[in-house]
Amino acid sequence: MTTATTGTGQDARKTETARKPATMAQALNRAMRDAMAEDPTVHVLGEDVGALGGVFRITDGLTKEFGEDRCTDTPLAEAGILGTAVGMAMYGLRPVVEMQFDAFAYPAFEQLLSHVAKMRNRTRGRMPLPITVRVPYGGGIGGVEHHSDSSEAYYMATPGLHVVTPATVADAYGLLRAAIASDDPVVFLEPKRLYWSRADWSPEAPEPVAPIGRAEVRRAGTSATLVTYGPSVPVCLEAADAAREEGWDLEVVDLRSLVPFDDETVCASVRRTGRAVVVHEASGFGGPGGEIAARITERCFHHLEAPVLRVAGFDIPYPPPMLERHHLPGVDRVLDAVARLQWESEWTERPEAFEGGTR
Repeated sequence: MTTATTGTGQDARKTETARKPATMAQALNRAMRDAMAEDPTVHVLGEDVGALGGVFRITDGLTKEFGEDRCTDTPLAEAGILGTAVGMAMYGLRPVVEMQFDAFAYPAFEQLLSHVAKMRNRTRGRMPLPITVRVPYGGGIGGVEHHSDSSEAYYMATPGLHVVTPATVADAYGLLRAAIASDDPVVFLEPKRLYWSRADWSPEAPEPVAPIGRAEVRRAGTSATLVTYGPSVPVCLEAADAAREEGWDLEVVDLRSLVPFDDETVCASVRRTGRAVVVHEASGFGGPGGEIAARITERCFHHLEAPVLRVAGFDIPYPPPMLERHHLPGVDRVLDAVARLQWESEWTERPEAFEGGTR
């Protein structure tokens, strides 16, 4: 590795030399490892997180390095896992809980709703519960029902929780470190299809990551804003590249944090472009896009040149693997929504074609 002494050029070369391709899975693993090394109160628990290293190997090596008392295999009982974490947090620990798959977390929802989300308010701030609940979520891996749900709307609708989801390797590390350090409970949604995405990244010199509650503009543009998060961010970036052929310059906003929601960044973008499409894998009806579209409309009404549209998963239970490519929002469906935004005259002449604003 090059050793830098003086000069910004040498510093840049040192950082560049230190970077190498890393996956999101590796960044998440390193985030837990670093947090456990720095803080003995951080404990990891969940089904198969120990010797196996988790179904997706996100906790690989943690038991070997920190012992079974710090990275602990649990019975197959999600309500019990999270209930145990509540007790641990009440006695001063910082548990990091893994729910093996998104839909497997539902048995623990009562603990999350009744205790995790409410304890700090119930005790007037005297008893925070610094619990991080890691939930692999979303499709794109050929999984079946119960293995590919997008359950973020449930968590967003639960006051007292922070809800975050990374879309990049750097954010996976930075946001998980921030979640573990937070005194508020955090539901940390990990997009399964991005576990093996790669980027040049160095854990020794990690990129600065915006704090929880701040969105990021991943691509600047002027024609319309694509508001998205997690597994749909790469889809929107691909759509933005393809849109150039149509003469559209699309801005892509990665929310990163669903709760707290960054109205400032989102609304600043929509006010610049005058148009917005919300893209996510979760179902359209009652999904996150409805709340996001409402917030944009309330705050940006006089800047909008067309109604806010949504591109979402269909309102059905998750389909079999052979059909998921039709169910999940893709580039063509995103571009179709953008095309509808551009033709204002059609909105006036054929409003029934756009009823509901969903795809």
